Amino acid sequence: VTKLDKYTGEQIVALDVLGKTKGLLSHSYDVDKNTLLSMIKGTAVEGYKLVELENLKKAADLLEPISREGKLKIIIDHCFDVKGVGTVILGKVTQGKVRVYDNLKLVPKGADVVVKSIQMHDDSVEEATSPARVGLALKGIVPDDVQRGDLLCMPDTVLVSNEIELDYIPNKFFKEKIAENQTFLVNLGLQIKPAKITSLNPMRLSLGKPAAYEKGEICVILKPESASIRIVGSGKIK
Repeated sequence: VTKLDKYTGEQIVALDVLGKTKGLLSHSYDVDKNTLLSMIKGTAVEGYKLVELENLKKAADLLEPISREGKLKIIIDHCFDVKGVGTVILGKVTQGKVRVYDNLKLVPKGADVVVKSIQMHDDSVEEATSPARVGLALKGIVPDDVQRGDLLCMPDTVLVSNEIELDYIPNKFFKEKIAENQTFLVNLGLQIKPAKITSLNPMRLSLGKPAAYEKGEICVILKPESASIRIVGSGKIK
């Protein structure tokens, strides 16, 4: 943390609503420690380990990777074409294991793909396990088929819909009133989708484009044009 302002506060709220309870916290010398501690009190960030700035890299290197077993799930953040290779995606294996020649689904598009090769840190490997960061050469799609935040998974393991219902919790720092038929943006992992509120109780959203998700996943409602905090509220998908 290098500055205590509304953006720092918003980042603290974001970490809290997403349930990010483990982490490191460091600040520059011109940030008042007591003020920072008062800002994080009662949030998920309160449990973070406080480390001196010069020790931050060493402390980060000692963190244990968070691995999740289960059905494969890869979140895509980049996709491009490589001459002689074809379509390549970059992303993180957030759950399970991916192997060469796996038959996967690209969602929410629904396209069938085959893993031709896997790279980790520029080395070719036969498989990669959560929480590995990977580059995959894929057969069955072109870069224009892929959006940031799309998922790769085994068939029929992830839900796809443009209608979702949340166990909604309003953000106490967002002071504006919300109403049915208002439009916002929603965040699901790395997916950002336009959404309209169709019901306040229970909170139901109609998305402008289908999203891929799992039940229990946290969805954050955003109002980017807000002059104050942009996080409206959040909730687990029912």
